[in-house]
Amino acid sequence: MSRNGERLQDEGSRLQVVVAGGTAGLISRFVVAPLDVVKIRLQLQPHPRKHVPGDHHHHHPRHPSLPVYKGTLQTMRHIVANEGITGLWKGNVPAELLYVSYAAVQFTAYRSTSMLLHRTFGEGEDGSGSKIPQGIESFVCGAAAGATGTAATYPLDLLRTRFAAQGNDRVYASLRRAISDIARDEGPRGFFRGLAPALAQIMPYMGLFFAAYEALRAPLGQWPRQLPFGSGDATAGVLASVLAKTAVFPLDLVRKRIQVQGPTRARYVHRDIPEAPGGTWRTMRAIVRHSGLRGLYRGLTVSLFKAAPNSAVTMWTYERILNLLIARERDRAGEERRLG
Repeated sequence: MSRNGERLQDEGSRLQVVVAGGTAGLISRFVVAPLDVVKIRLQLQPHPRKHVPGDHHHHHPRHPSLPVYKGTLQTMRHIVANEGITGLWKGNVPAELLYVSYAAVQFTAYRSTSMLLHRTFGEGEDGSGSKIPQGIESFVCGAAAGATGTAATYPLDLLRTRFAAQGNDRVYASLRRAISDIARDEGPRGFFRGLAPALAQIMPYMGLFFAAYEALRAPLGQWPRQLPFGSGDATAGVLASVLAKTAVFPLDLVRKRIQVQGPTRARYVHRDIPEAPGGTWRTMRAIVRHSGLRGLYRGLTVSLFKAAPNSAVTMWTYERILNLLIARERDRAGEERRLG
């Protein structure tokens, strides 16, 4: 990530990076929360549910009480009609905690990894980066940042998924109750269901994202008035996220399926979520066997719709807040020197 031709990861103190990253995650999460709930519902819908002639209620042919979601808008309307407008923000409390924590850890890890590479391999001749190629450096820093952020905040991700998956028949009455029930019934390992596919997904995703972002940011910054999101930062973030997310989406779907396994599996909106056979690849093969290759991309469309505003808001907010914090720190230091 860069700003005015300089490398962003070399700018700002650790605290400034944490504050800017956390605030960016908080704001972007609230904006995209409804799309996230829709994505999770579509991902957990286990297999194609064909419409039965004469059935105008879009229910599962074998389970009349279960909803059938067909696309982003229909799913959103169904949730609002049956669960109220607040249903689109289910799981938002753990999700906000997740996004704030993840963004702060992610940007901090990116900066720390970049500094480590510079110390290990030395500075480039122009002093703007390490001696290794910029694309490789961006990929390594992005992958390390994604893996660190995912592992550190994974229990919140699991809680977010489970809250978003529950309908009017609440599985967990509150966040505190959810933590207590999972700890009691599933043990500490219960909070880390699906961590393997999460790490397998996030490392190439973040590596590809930051590499593409670095490559696109500078050239797109030359035409800010012609860009749909008004700035090179936002547009580069959107394009990089779409490319990276499409590449690793099947692993995201597998992670969601594994996260809702356990004693509460049959109590969510989709009460017929298949039992995961164990392991990332076995689960993936089971999905392909029952739903075909398309089954691995259920919810991709809404995921890409979410990627655009999420990445645009995150990167735009991060850059502006970090700029503001650096400027305030510079002004404060200047005032101290003047008074001193």
